[in-house]
Amino acid sequence: MKTILAAVLCHFPAEVIYMRYFLRFKRLPNLKHPQDLNEKILWQKLYADPTRWSQLADKVRVRDYVKERGLSKALPNLYQVWDKAEDISLDQLPDSFMFKSNNGDGKGTNVAIPDKQNLSEQDIRRLKEKADRWLKQKNIGALSAEPHYKYIRPLVFAEELLPVPKGEKSIVDYKLWCFDGEPYVFVVFSNRKSGGEAEIACYDLQWKERTDLLATDSKHYQVRKTPLPRPKGLKTMIDYARQLAKPFPQVRVDMYDIEGKVYFGELTFTSLGGLMNYFTPQALADMGSKVDLNYMG
Repeated sequence: MKTILAAVLCHFPAEVIYMRYFLRFKRLPNLKHPQDLNEKILWQKLYADPTRWSQLADKVRVRDYVKERGLSKALPNLYQVWDKAEDISLDQLPDSFMFKSNNGDGKGTNVAIPDKQNLSEQDIRRLKEKADRWLKQKNIGALSAEPHYKYIRPLVFAEELLPVPKGEKSIVDYKLWCFDGEPYVFVVFSNRKSGGEAEIACYDLQWKERTDLLATDSKHYQVRKTPLPRPKGLKTMIDYARQLAKPFPQVRVDMYDIEGKVYFGELTFTSLGGLMNYFTPQALADMGSKVDLNYMG
């Protein structure tokens, strides 16, 4: 049923956008004259050329762009890439690795394998079955009106498993919002849970906490109560983001800091599908004012 619905809705992206936005915010977005960050993301989803986004939202192909920007050193090790589930073999992989879909949103499309020696034959079979489902997904992005996902060729891959920092329950995601190529503010997700819930925090480029930007009534995100230590690679993350974000009106550069070593995560152009409810309306308006939709880089 979900597949049939996606096949239909892919032909009506504007209707999907208006419906989803209304269900979340109980009002319609202003897409004729977009103002806040959500509205400008939604406008881009409808009217921007998705070709570049398709390349850069692909978690495998984006590596080429990172290399072109001179940041090969920031890429986690890539071990294997497959386009068929039956070809998957763990024999040539290290004991620990991340198993991912190249076009997923991270919710149910990646699996951490801390020690493959502990996997039973049944575990491996289930892993391949999961990969087969990922590879057969059709009309990716139709239900969220994100057309660029439609043009990503589905792949699964294994890459380096990064360690969880001491004192944390999950790896810490440093997501640096950039506007017209310039870094602006960090949104940091930590202590993630399997259902997508996480703790959220905001920091400026000097690592001053910006709790004033965050809403307190978001369903899946709770404002973190304890401050995060200033990352050792703070300046490096800012430098990397500036290099990667230069050609775009708005983009979120996701990174990890492992004891000062900065790793690239992904580039995100349609954060939460343009339905972000973890920022305050004032924050969304301020960030939206920084997005020049005529910016060409």
